Parts: sequence; C-alpha cells; structure tokens
Amino acid sequence: MSESGETPNNYKRLAFLSSGTSEADQSRARLVAKYGEVPPEEADCIVALGGDGLMLRTLHRFMGAGKPIYGMNRGSVGFLMNEYRESGLRKRIAESKPSIIHPLLMRAVNTHGDEFAAHAINEVSLLRQSSQIAKLRILVNGKERLPELITDGVLVASPAGSTAYNLSANGPILPLDAPLMALTPISAFRPRRWRGALLPDVAKVRLEVLEAEKRPVSVVADHDEFRDALQVDVEMDHGTDLILLHDAGHSLEERILREQFGY
Repeated sequence: MSESGETPNNYKRLAFLSSGTSEADQSRARLVAKYGEVPPEEADCIVALGGDGLMLRTLHRFMGAGKPIYGMNRGSVGFLMNEYRESGLRKRIAESKPSIIHPLLMRAVNTHGDEFAAHAINEVSLLRQSSQIAKLRILVNGKERLPELITDGVLVASPAGSTAYNLSANGPILPLDAPLMALTPISAFRPRRWRGALLPDVAKVRLEVLEAEKRPVSVVADHDEFRDALQVDVEMDHGTDLILLHDAGHSLEERILREQFGY
C-alpha cells in the first residue's frame, strides 16, 4: 500500500489543471497538497478540475500526447466529468474505464484564398455570419448529395459530441462506439423537411458555401472560428486517439446511452 493508503497503480504521477474559477483553484491546491504533482508533460494522468469546457481545452492541448485525462466536476454541467471527491483518487483512476475517441479534422478555404485546419472533438459547424441566410452545397465522398441547403447552418458531429450542439439542433444521439458521424442542419428553411443524415465515420464531407460574398458563413471547430468560409472539408481523424477516464459504472458510453432515454 502507498502512504495515502491506496493500492499502487500506474498513475503515480499526476498533473492537476484548473479551469481558473475560485472553486477549481481551491480544489487544485488541496489535491496537490495531498497527492503531489508533476508537470503535465511528465504525468501518467492529467486531472482536469472544471466543467466540460476545460475538458475540451485539455483534450485539445494534449492531442497526440496519448495521455489519459480524468476530469472532476468543478463547473456546471460536467457531462464529461466525474463526480468530485478528494479521497482515494489514485485508486479511482486505476479502476476507471477508458473511452477512446477520435476527433474530427476540418480543413477550410475562405473567400480570400486562405487555408485553415483544426481539430474538433464535438463538432464542426457552419453558421451564417450576417442577416442573410446561408446557402450550402453538400457532397459526401465527392458525390453531390444536396445541391442547395438554405439554412442558418449545418454541423458535423462525432459520437462524443452528439449530445452537445448536435442534440440541441435536434440531431441524433450516437452511441460512443458507433462508426458514424451526424450531419445535422441548423434551422433549415429549404428543404424544410430535411432532418440531416447519418454518415459512416470514414466518409469525407465537403460543404460548399454558395453566394459566399452575399451570404457570408463562418466555420467553427469546437472553439476555433474562421470567418468568410468558402469550402469546408470534414473527416474523422482515426490516427489520433484521445483517452478519457470515467469511474466504473459511469462511463462516457453509459452516459450517452442514458441521454437517449432521459432528455
């Protein structure tokens, strides 16, 4: 047994990140005093103290590092977080269930010819950036599927992000292990009855902005926004693994499944 009375495990070196609120900062100070800490780059596990926003920022920050992230809720919603408790932390982490998720990769070109790229863990969304409604053309794997969508916007969501903005836009909840992406319109005007599509997670989606000068559109990948989009390509980045840890019985897979019956 360790000095803290916990079972030895592979998560001896912990790093603690705070969302910056007073509650999260105070929790971080107590946890560091109890368990010690190392820089995030040297940690076996990173403990994020805050809400879902902090979890997304932490996943982005350490994307490609292969480090598991264990969140404890010091925010409001905390859908991605575990319950906050200070005792037995290393044992909780050791017994937690990992969820492996893949981010979306977005590549975009704007009306000035500038190119942009960003990852999104939840969704890539196109949104009208003026009073003019957007007109979009949708292609999947190079084949036109919708010649003109007149809408406030459209989004492509991962299974992990399907309970976020996608759900608010009346998109489907996807099981975490489903090899799918959700393509969901946001307040579609024409075709009025189009409710979106479920796509294989190997699909390549192209979203073209029609009348881009008159009807400007921005593209947002989680928290990264690019204005005056002309063409946006979205696909799942299967080469990047993100590892989230959740307490036994409260896995992300279970939470997403539960959302289908409780929202």
